Formats: sequence, C-alpha cells, structure tokens
Amino acid sequence: MSEFFHRKIERNAMGFALAIVVVASIGGLVEIAPLFTINETVEDAPDMRVYTPLELAGRNIYIREGCYACHSQMIRTLRDEVERYGPYSLAVESKYDHPMLWGSKRTGPDLARLGEKYSDAWHVAHLINPRDVVPESVMPKYGWLMRNELKLDDLGAHLAAQRAVGVPYTQDMIDNAAKDAYGQAMPDSEASAGVTERYGEATHVRNFGGDPGRVTEMDALVAYLQILGRLTETAYKQATVVPAED
Repeated sequence: MSEFFHRKIERNAMGFALAIVVVASIGGLVEIAPLFTINETVEDAPDMRVYTPLELAGRNIYIREGCYACHSQMIRTLRDEVERYGPYSLAVESKYDHPMLWGSKRTGPDLARLGEKYSDAWHVAHLINPRDVVPESVMPKYGWLMRNELKLDDLGAHLAAQRAVGVPYTQDMIDNAAKDAYGQAMPDSEASAGVTERYGEATHVRNFGGDPGRVTEMDALVAYLQILGRLTETAYKQATVVPAED
C-alpha cells in the first residue's frame, strides 16, 4: 500500500510539489510561530548593558580559538545544573550575542555564570597552562595570548557591525572604541574615565592580563570571561525570590 502511494504521488508532478510545500510549511510553522510571542518569552532586564569594546574583542578571540566547541553557555533548568553552575540561563542574557554561544557540548564546564567566580590571576594561569590550576584538565594551552598585542584600530568597525544587527551601540561608543578598550585595561590612564561614562559604573576597569604596560589578547579574553553572566542581574534576582506562603 505504501509503495503504491509513493509511486502514484511521485508520478504526479503537481501533487508531488504540493506535498513538498505542505511538509515544508509544517517545519516552517514550527520554527516561525514562536517568534510571534517573542516579546512575551524574552524577560525584561532594565539593567542589561552591552559588551565594552575590550569584552567584545575578548568574545571574538573566544570564538576564534574555538572555545565554544568544548564549553556551552546555557544552563538548563535541571536541578543538577542549577546546583552546579547557578541560576538557569534566561533568553534575555543572550540578547546582544551575535552569534549566540549556547551549545550542548561540554568537554569542559558550562561558562554561563563564570563572571567573577575566579580572580583574573587564576584565569591567566589557567589559560597559560590549564594543568597548573586544574591538574585533570584536557584543555590546550593559550599562552600566546599574553604575548599578542590586542589589535585596537578596528574595534569601532566591530561595534558598528554589532549595531547593524540590533545591539544599541551609540556613535560615541563606536568612535571611542579603541580608546575605551585601552582605558578599560589601563585603569591609571586618562582613557579609563570614558569607559565608565559610556558603559556604566559597574564596568570592570582594571588590568586583566597582569602586564600593566600593554593591552594584550589575554586582557581581552579575561575581561570577557569575567563578564559572563553579569551583563544583567535578572537571573540572580529571580533565583532569590521566595514564593509567598498561602
């Protein structure tokens, strides 16, 4: 019966084309329909801020080095995940991530709540030689990040590209991108004041890589790691809400 049905429909060009349209429409409906309720499913986060130029540069390095292949950035609502990593991930936390780095591959731990969990020095030591701080680690070494000077002159273009896909960078942020990246890693420089002015008082302004004389790729990557899960405090606030008693 099944063979007869397939033979019949495959010999009818119009019917076969219509069947393809119907099946494709079902798949499209499943993917597209939820977008109509996007405003209801994405949480409100008034304190949400954008990545600074230094943090965005660190994110680009994170992607370049393939870190996302072994680390996810999406804590699921399962109890064991919440107990290990912290509050489960909210949709709004990835609002300014292009591309998003959720993933499901965990050769290493999930990093969605990594921000401020360890010191800058720990991250630097870990990236230079993971076995120095986690003896059982299988992570490769990234010591060259300490030697590589961070390229600053194209950061404005990176911010402009992000603005083109909806990230609310202002023209002032774009024009001062290189200066702000330098100032965030050089807290004693005149450029550091502009960072908090444009990105808020909660912005981390310090030398992340441990070399106060240079802005390196290590500075950028550590700055990015230290902000993971901290662009908004919404998830932490929700996790501390105690249900009202009846």
